Amino acid sequence: MRPWQGSGPAGGSGETDRPAEAGGPGPGDPARPPQGGDRGLPPQDRPAPRGPQGRPAPPHEPDATVYIPPRSARWPGIDPDVQGPYDELATQMMPRILDGPRHTEIGERIPAVGVDERAEPEAEPQPAAKKQSLAKATGRMAIATMTSRITGFLWKVLLAWVATLGVLYDSFTVANTMPLIINELLLGGVLTSVVVPLLVRSQDDPDGGESYTQRLITMAITILGIGTIVSTAAAPWLTSLLMDDSGAANPQLATWFAYLLLPGLLFYGLFAVLSAVLNAKQIFGPAQWAPVINNMVIIATIIAFALVPGDPTIVPTSMSDPQVLVLGLGVLTAMTAQALFLVPALRRSGFRFKWNFGLDERLKEFGGLAAWILGYVVVSQIGMVINTRVLTAGAAGGASIYSNAWLLFQLPYGVIGVSLLTALMPKMSRAAADGDHRRLVGDLSYGSRLTTLMLLPVSAVMAVAGTSIGVALFALGKGSVENAERLGQALAVSAFGLLPYALVMLQMRVFYAMKDSRTPTLIMVVMTAVKIPLLYLAQALLSPTHVVLGVMMVNSLVFVVGAVLGQVWLWVKLGNLRSKRVVGVILFTVVASVLGAAAAAAAGMLVPDFFGAIGGAWVTLILQGIVGMGVSFGVLMALKVDELAPVTRRVTRLLGRG
Repeated sequence: MRPWQGSGPAGGSGETDRPAEAGGPGPGDPARPPQGGDRGLPPQDRPAPRGPQGRPAPPHEPDATVYIPPRSARWPGIDPDVQGPYDELATQMMPRILDGPRHTEIGERIPAVGVDERAEPEAEPQPAAKKQSLAKATGRMAIATMTSRITGFLWKVLLAWVATLGVLYDSFTVANTMPLIINELLLGGVLTSVVVPLLVRSQDDPDGGESYTQRLITMAITILGIGTIVSTAAAPWLTSLLMDDSGAANPQLATWFAYLLLPGLLFYGLFAVLSAVLNAKQIFGPAQWAPVINNMVIIATIIAFALVPGDPTIVPTSMSDPQVLVLGLGVLTAMTAQALFLVPALRRSGFRFKWNFGLDERLKEFGGLAAWILGYVVVSQIGMVINTRVLTAGAAGGASIYSNAWLLFQLPYGVIGVSLLTALMPKMSRAAADGDHRRLVGDLSYGSRLTTLMLLPVSAVMAVAGTSIGVALFALGKGSVENAERLGQALAVSAFGLLPYALVMLQMRVFYAMKDSRTPTLIMVVMTAVKIPLLYLAQALLSPTHVVLGVMMVNSLVFVVGAVLGQVWLWVKLGNLRSKRVVGVILFTVVASVLGAAAAAAAGMLVPDFFGAIGGAWVTLILQGIVGMGVSFGVLMALKVDELAPVTRRVTRLLGRG
């Protein structure tokens, strides 16, 4: 992977604050006129641009940073209450590893010995070949990530076809969540926010960072090993913490699954650590494909689960039941295979592991950042625990319906929003490091407008077609049409939260780009304080069957609160956020989305009944999707919304090639 290039979004005012590659030069580019009091001065007499704390900003050097892509989708498809926005912190501007300027921190450069900082950077050799290499590497990672998402979604749907969205799936879902929660508390947030930057920096050590990496892996194995032993022994207590036995839940079955799945905590956490080590060495392929290996093992496990004697929809009566053992041990094997898949790649990189106990002094540098992110994780897990308890107090299938509905809810964001953030995060980090709030606001504004344009029409169609989506995907096999309809209804009532959710993720990353981990934690505290009473209110007011609908709606409402709060907080920190243009795009997109949703609803009424429940759901889903999205984006194109131009140009080029 070659270094990230480009000067980033322009950050100008008015109509020019879209990224440079989408049109308009960025600050510091030759084509941009001088600003303010610098007008009329010859170029040699104009003051140099200023960076953080008034220091001169470094000249634009494409090779001064390297692009660290985010890790692929976490195993095996994580609940948004567990996932934190800091998960993308590995995607940012990192110190350069090769010869040249070293960095004491992001944005602060120390000249390399014998390098004249005033000299013009040498021309980059073979730029075409490097661009081609970058494109190929990015394409391979995109294919791996998409394959991981597809196979991860497939095994969840397959389990619903085999075991139905009932008590057994609920129990497995709760037990399967435990290693994720504990890993986040022990390692997850701190690993992403602290360890990845330090891994990159340690490569400037005389030994190339090998000693630091050995200490890191030793520390991780020790912490994860102790955590695995303690959590497995405490499986009954963890189950009672997550499940409310007043409803249709089966805590005993969840405990059996927990005994089998919690040992995988060691391998799940080890996979995260080894992925970080490989990413720091700019080796990305194995970590991208490892989740696919994991998902394929789980798919094979579910097939074996369906073939063992007994009805897979019946709740087992003992932990030694073949179905419990096959499902539990099979998923544990998948976790193990995912971690071990990275070992050969690590050895090929030249790294050799030796036990090396002791803390590295550099960890203290990021202590404050890690403390606030740990606070974020703890608060979010409190919300997760209450969320699960309310779900398990309702009718059977609540936890599994919620898990799969949230997976579908996040799918548009995972395809569109994460890709956008991956492109914007390095630029926001560089703008924040240079103290260029104007350009940072430009990134935020442009990201908000693009997110609105791409996700709001999707959420409108999702609200109309939610029931069809649920029945089409989850009513096959032994799946119940009634439970599949309930899943689709849960998706529909929560669809309005898709855009606020994406905006919250974008806002959080702006705070992290400014090295502010305190504000996201405080925002999460407010969101959780709003969420918990609403969850209990939904449990008290709704029937057990509809509790999951209330929980989904509460989560979306909480993201609305978070988006408003984040916008106000950013306005206090950064000043004018160019909100008028964002609001204008939102209003245009709302009009287009409402028309698209109305057209989709009308199209759904035209589908005859003779297709049957599942066949009719598929026909309705396809028809509503095409009509709804076509009308929405057709209206936006007719309104000549500027931000849609890059998308329409790309689609036009693709159609032209066809």
